[in-house]
Amino acid sequence: MAAVAVAALAVVAVFARPQGGAAAAPAPAGEGVAPSVPVDPGVTAGPKVAAGSDVTAAEAAPAKKAKKKRRDPADTASGPSRHTDGKAISYFRQRWADDKAVKRITDIRTTGKYLRIYTDLPQSAHNSKSALDLCKRGMEYLLQEVGDQSPVVFVQAKYGQNGNPVLANIAGPDDTSCRLSAPSPK
Repeated sequence: MAAVAVAALAVVAVFARPQGGAAAAPAPAGEGVAPSVPVDPGVTAGPKVAAGSDVTAAEAAPAKKAKKKRRDPADTASGPSRHTDGKAISYFRQRWADDKAVKRITDIRTTGKYLRIYTDLPQSAHNSKSALDLCKRGMEYLLQEVGDQSPVVFVQAKYGQNGNPVLANIAGPDDTSCRLSAPSPK
């Protein structure tokens, strides 16, 4: 508070000078001038702004760091949630316990007739061996365990700016390769 008062006094002193450069007559006590406040040399009034600059003190002040919102695992598929398909998770973990690709799974969800396998694979892993293996195993799960003759499987990357991008998929009975075809992977 004292620093603000000192800064205000400095501004008033600069603008109160008459054109000729002579000092202005002192104002009567209590009229528009703050009483004298002792100045602590270690305290500054805020960010220094060059005279004649178009930058205001508020703009020169360092911006406060925005708090990152913590996302719910249900939104990012970074772990089990109320949407997790426990039967599918058990099937994958028991059947392929030591498999590298299965260890990349963070969640498996069944939405309608779609099986979504969420992984910690990067967005750049389109048509990778792990993504293709998980897709084929998802198709096998739907055919053998669920009895779905028109399997639809999506293997998805870890959550990022684009949500959980698809890395490999089976889009129905006419699709048998698990490879993404459109858009072309880079």
